[in-house]
Amino acid sequence: MSGIDWLALAAAVGLIALSSALLGLFIAVSVREIFEAQTFSNFFRFPMLFLCGLFFPIEQLPVALRPLSYALPLTYGADILHAAAGHGSRMPLALDFLLLLLFCAALFASSIVNVRRKWIQ
Repeated sequence: MSGIDWLALAAAVGLIALSSALLGLFIAVSVREIFEAQTFSNFFRFPMLFLCGLFFPIEQLPVALRPLSYALPLTYGADILHAAAGHGSRMPLALDFLLLLLFCAALFASSIVNVRRKWIQ
């Protein structure tokens, strides 16, 4: 337990939760009915779990799936978690945090645009 970077771990968990919530918000404001949002969220959630490098390294994925893995916010959060636990990371931590924050900002901005376009006229 002494080799764990608790600050990085807590920041990663917070940013992963925030990006997941913002992805859910983006999906919720993009559909018309709630059952569509539930179905649509599964389209992102399950592949993201297996493509982010949390359970097995991205390097073990087929070459065609690797770029898709880097288009998912959880990939950068998982990389921070690996580094915080002392298992090393694929990218510099500052880059992981920056990209995760950019995903959060982009999801929030996209959600605001969708709300204004659909509900505020």
